Amino acid sequence: MEDDQQGQADDIHVVNILPLAEELREQLAINHSSEEQLGGGSPSCPITIAEVGRLTRNVDAAMYDPHHISIGPYHLLRNPDLVRDAEKIRSLEAILSAASGGTVLEEYVDELERLEGDARRCYAHSFPEITSRVFVRMLLLDGCYLLAQFGTIGGGGRRSHAGADMANGHVEGGTLLAPAAPSGDRLETLAVVRDVFYLAENQIPLFILDKILQINVSDPSAHAADWILWFVQAILQTYSVASLPSPRPGNLLHLLHMHLQPTNPPSSDTAGDTTGGKKLGRWRTATEYYFVGVTLKPRPLDGAVGTVRSVLDVHLDSGGGTLEIPPLIIDAETWRLLHNLMALEQRNPGPAAAGSHVTAYCVFMSQLACTAADVDLLSSKGIIAHALGNNGEVASRFADLCKGILFSLDDPRGNYLRGTCQALEERFQSRARRWMAWLGRKYFDNPWLFIGLLAAAVGLACTVVQAVYAVLSDK
Repeated sequence: MEDDQQGQADDIHVVNILPLAEELREQLAINHSSEEQLGGGSPSCPITIAEVGRLTRNVDAAMYDPHHISIGPYHLLRNPDLVRDAEKIRSLEAILSAASGGTVLEEYVDELERLEGDARRCYAHSFPEITSRVFVRMLLLDGCYLLAQFGTIGGGGRRSHAGADMANGHVEGGTLLAPAAPSGDRLETLAVVRDVFYLAENQIPLFILDKILQINVSDPSAHAADWILWFVQAILQTYSVASLPSPRPGNLLHLLHMHLQPTNPPSSDTAGDTTGGKKLGRWRTATEYYFVGVTLKPRPLDGAVGTVRSVLDVHLDSGGGTLEIPPLIIDAETWRLLHNLMALEQRNPGPAAAGSHVTAYCVFMSQLACTAADVDLLSSKGIIAHALGNNGEVASRFADLCKGILFSLDDPRGNYLRGTCQALEERFQSRARRWMAWLGRKYFDNPWLFIGLLAAAVGLACTVVQAVYAVLSDK
């Protein structure tokens, strides 16, 4: 009887193994197929558009979500109320009205249908729940909306009141606004710029805009980035004075990111270790560096080749005594832009993709200015300028800036400021330098104390000389 029961148990065991193996084999096949469909990193799609990681989003989800309009598939599903279909249809009409003679709607649809597979491969998800018809329609309407708003194409949309004259506008809150726009339109323009340029998830591949533009102007060599570039430069004029480098950007946020590169980052083979093999724990605060005698100076953007071209161009002099930092002008949108640029880098690491330069800079600033005293010091030096409530609020924002971000301070390939951090740490650990810095601040910052110290030193010297002469005279 026991043998029969054992045999039945073995039979059940054997029967269950085969379906499980088949199930896992099917899942492996599905996974392999998905990896082939997804992609990023291909010539047509250099940047993967991905959702922001949960740990990062949980710090402040509002930094990553659109509030006015959705672009691309992520928020098409998540925030259908922000699709604004009627506005995008009007943009399509404006694009068609401005198209070269004989261009019909079917040409745009046919070309984007051919690019659908490439476009889907630019996302970290394949979106099987979005049909081909809906996906292509989204690409066309979103692409037309972006070109009509920011590509000087057509006469419709928000830019009809100023057209190309918006190039003579001004920047408010980091965003180009038309001088003639009513206040309501100005706020709406700011909301649109924030949503379509700053957000890592709210994007479509830039080659979709290229294709729509090429059909529109009958020029297969036209690139949307060239048409939007003046707008991008206006957005970033307080962050960078660099021109657009190559290769071509993957989306609008990547277009902003490509302007924020350190001018002369050290290569990994020249970033020597000056700390005797010790690991770097963190940056010190601005007040700590000041305590050991480091002079903090602003380093204005000048645009000259090989000099200061973006806020990332932090420089420490050869003696390690003067740290020059380009001024950072902080407004309500600064944090959103920095958070999303880091999210872009987190999903696209490595020099062949987005790299990690912005993340390295944000880690530096988040630790340099993490207390109200640090922000007060940096503000007094002209390195930080803000119009927020108080220095404590700015410090709190800096302290939270890199929460949930993965970054190694000791990686010479990912941290272009590693050598600077090492040199400053060596200075911070030097007892002699700390003592001299304390002596300098205690006595030399106060002219009366300095005069008293000088008089005491002269008196001591005179006493020593007098004693020497007295000894010699006795002989």
